[in-house]
Amino acid sequence: MASTIGSLGAAEAVLKPFATTITRPQPERLEVNIHPDNLLAAVRALVDESWGYLSAIVGLDRPAQLAAEGMSQPESAIDVLYLFCSGAAVVTLRITLSYSQAVIPTISGIAPTAMLYEWELREMFGVEVVGLRVTGHLILADDWPAGVYPLRKSFTGFNQPIVGAEGA
Repeated sequence: MASTIGSLGAAEAVLKPFATTITRPQPERLEVNIHPDNLLAAVRALVDESWGYLSAIVGLDRPAQLAAEGMSQPESAIDVLYLFCSGAAVVTLRITLSYSQAVIPTISGIAPTAMLYEWELREMFGVEVVGLRVTGHLILADDWPAGVYPLRKSFTGFNQPIVGAEGA
C-alpha cells in the first residue's frame, strides 16, 4: 500500500498546478478536475514523470434535468474522464464540457493509444476532438445520421420496428 500512496503522491504533485480540485475517494485513487485548456499540459506532466499508462477515456453524459434534482448543473454537460493506471493506483483527469462547447484537443500526440478512445468519444458522445486525424465511423454504420449520438441520454433509439420481428 505504501508504494501506491507514494505513487499517487507523485501524480498529485505534478498535477497540482493544473487542478481546479483534487480528491482521493479511495486510498488507491486520485481524481483531478482540470479545465480543458490544461489537458495537454496535465497529460504531458504525467508522461514526463513516467507515471503509469493511459487505460481508458470515458464519456459521461449529464443532462440538464439533473439540475432540477438538486444537482448544481445549469446546462447539459459531458464529463470526459482520462484514466491513468500504475499498478493498483488510478489517476482520473476529469474535464467537464457543456454541450454547447464540447471541444477538447487530442492527446494522441502525447499518448498515442488515446486515438481510438477519442474516436469513440467523438462518434458516440459528439465531443469534437481537435487534431484527431481519423475520419469516418468507428462503430456506427456509414449512413448513421449526423448529429445523432447514441451514448447521450437524449438518444432513445429510432422507434422503428425491426423488419421480420413478430407483430411488426
